[in-house]
Amino acid sequence: MAIRVFLISLLFLSTTITTFSLYEDQVGLMDWHQQYIGKVKDAVFHTQKTGRKRVVVSTEENVIASLDLRHGEIFWRHVLGSNDAIDRIDIALGKYVITLSSEGSILRAWNLPDGQMVWESFLKGPNHSKSLLLVPTSLKVDKDNVIIVFGKGGLHAVSSIHGEILWQKDFAAESFEVQHVIQPLGSDIIYVVGFVGSSQFNVYQMNAKNGELLKHESAALSGGFSGEVSLVSSNTLVMLDSTGSTLITVNFHNGEINFQKTDISDLIKESLGMATILPSKLAGMFALKTTTFMIFIRVTDEGKLEVVDKINHVTAVSDALSFSEGQQAFALVEHYNNDIYLTVKLGQEWNSDLLKESIKLDDQRGLVHKVFINNYIRTDRSHGFRALIVMEDHSLLLLQQGEIVWCREDGLASVIDATTSELPVEKEGVSVAKVEENLFEWLKGHILKIKGTLMLASPEEVVNIQAMRLKSSEKSKMTRDHNGFRKLLIVLTKSGKVFALHTGDGRIVWSLLLNSLRKSETCENPTGLNLYQWRVPHHHAMDENPSVLVVGRCRSNSDAPGVLSFVDTYTGKELGSSSLVHSVVQVILLPFTDSNEQRLHLLIDAKQRAHLYPKNPEAVGIFQREFSNIYWYSVEADDGIIKGHVLKDNCIGEDCLPNALLLYVLILKVAVSFVLQVVHTQAKATGGIGSATPDESWLVAYLIDSVTGRILHRMTHHGSHGPVHAVFSENWVVYHYFNLRAHRYEMSVIEIFDQSRADNKDVWKLVLGKHNLTSPISSYSRLEVITKSQSYFFTHSVKAIAVTSTAKGITSKQLLIGTV
Repeated sequence: MAIRVFLISLLFLSTTITTFSLYEDQVGLMDWHQQYIGKVKDAVFHTQKTGRKRVVVSTEENVIASLDLRHGEIFWRHVLGSNDAIDRIDIALGKYVITLSSEGSILRAWNLPDGQMVWESFLKGPNHSKSLLLVPTSLKVDKDNVIIVFGKGGLHAVSSIHGEILWQKDFAAESFEVQHVIQPLGSDIIYVVGFVGSSQFNVYQMNAKNGELLKHESAALSGGFSGEVSLVSSNTLVMLDSTGSTLITVNFHNGEINFQKTDISDLIKESLGMATILPSKLAGMFALKTTTFMIFIRVTDEGKLEVVDKINHVTAVSDALSFSEGQQAFALVEHYNNDIYLTVKLGQEWNSDLLKESIKLDDQRGLVHKVFINNYIRTDRSHGFRALIVMEDHSLLLLQQGEIVWCREDGLASVIDATTSELPVEKEGVSVAKVEENLFEWLKGHILKIKGTLMLASPEEVVNIQAMRLKSSEKSKMTRDHNGFRKLLIVLTKSGKVFALHTGDGRIVWSLLLNSLRKSETCENPTGLNLYQWRVPHHHAMDENPSVLVVGRCRSNSDAPGVLSFVDTYTGKELGSSSLVHSVVQVILLPFTDSNEQRLHLLIDAKQRAHLYPKNPEAVGIFQREFSNIYWYSVEADDGIIKGHVLKDNCIGEDCLPNALLLYVLILKVAVSFVLQVVHTQAKATGGIGSATPDESWLVAYLIDSVTGRILHRMTHHGSHGPVHAVFSENWVVYHYFNLRAHRYEMSVIEIFDQSRADNKDVWKLVLGKHNLTSPISSYSRLEVITKSQSYFFTHSVKAIAVTSTAKGITSKQLLIGTV
């Protein structure tokens, strides 16, 4: 009877189909969503008495954004194209944000409240040149304010209302390099000043309303000019000569040009080394920066130079700000250890400090790179100042009254690489005090909850209660869950800072600014390259912490020496770092670990030499045993070349030169299968994918065997082009592109199946032993493969595409698609 019941139950279960549902109220929901803008390079405040107070910024990531001045939140933002870098920004008529981009060739106006584009003008010209933007407040032509733009070798006057070009003057034929466009206050005359070559200074006096040339003067100076040109007044410039040892003051009052030279050694007796003029616009003075200190020099009415002060720890100086009639102020920031000192000085009187504050900063933010100031009226009718500072880690902070009002981690807008890390295993038998960090915090949290229940909590306490509830929720715990959904997302940013984000709520768990990727005498221009899992403890997960490997180089060129850093993913501490004597062009993750569960990595330098890390006898032994099974390939997308590599000799050191098999194909994008992914499939995943011909109306996808370089399959999409985003997993590849004929985006799927053992599907052959499961397979024998493909319309443009990974390779894979 029991057997009969068991068989009936088994029959019932075998015919049952498990279904999963996505409820209607779950559609479109997300766990968290964060927006960042990147490192700010220019900022304009808009703090009128009526309306929201905001600051408009442009960033190195080609983003124009409007930020709430009270909380730092984004009102609106626009991400321009990768080839549409923002040169200058300003505000016109109190309601338009004016942006100049693409080397001075595109001028746009955006509506200040909502960010909608009002108009767009294209400024054409034959030459590349410096881009300048001037938005006068008092220059009008027929009730229309005029915007003066220099770009592409020409000067343009543009209407601020509808973007029409009113007049233009071409300087390209004269080889004139404009440095400044100056409009004296309340005048309709503009001065265009610059160089012809390196020794001739030119001044053009023009009518700003109609573009008429009123006067042109030029003068030559022996010794030439070099470096930045500082504008200290409406008719005075200061620059360095070609040797960098002499300051040249240029006065062009009434169109007459006068030069005056002053040796830096006459102003400062001690040795300065290399000196540069800062681009900050100060009233009646300029700043000279050396390797050890900064010198502030005043220019008198007679053109003479006087040293005002010399400060050792100044890291940033703001432009001059007009805050009252006839008065200007500027800010300078000094950095001592973890403290910054903000000083706002009156432009005309150096000894008059309008503001002097000190602020304690996180030591993981680095140095101050830029500072912008804005003034406001206090309740006692005196003038107050707020400062927007940009840090070395690309974060953005607003300082006011000696406090940090808000902070934005905008370095996360420039993520170079990312990986995941498991959270700690939840330990049993831990005391309440230890779980809640300490007993006092535990009691304080319960008191806050009681006050919230009794409606006695203040608004600040309500915010704290909500944060505590979010922190204690299941998805935001700092321990591993049974399904593996909770993880740490480890990301490396362009600034050289590593962040750990919790996948449950997106909060920053820890951040670390790597010293190995900071500018120093030994490493002039460090650049982060990639992030790899260095140690993933499985057997000692309760006692050992995982760690990641950060790879970088000291310069942007490929033959620069490399740097390595090792970071604990639980604590965020740097375990160690090393400066390499060789370069790093490619990093190969090997599917082997040593007894300490450290992953073996093969670093390839610019001379095609292989270097094994970690460098210990056990790792070398493992590598030598698996030597014959190690292959890799590299892609040169610009030249359309894929190279397959294998090590020449079974050795470690400078004599290990990999041989290369070349296969010439046209490459647009490449997607590869993750070398360490677990595969549970009867099909064998092979090769990679590339797509071709970005400038023509057809696109080709190739499946390539990564060991032999043999093309396994090719598919052509007529009437299609990039950009292409692709991902490869197991035996299938998915790629996204644009269909010109249908005027919409498409996604295609290619599945590849190995048919060399297709006969083994016969059960009797397996029972009788007539199968080929034990026969060896050679990579050089021609594969019997079949492919299946499908194409779908996809309504969104794609910025990134990836695939999920599983521990055993059994769970179904899912695509992760990032859209604009």
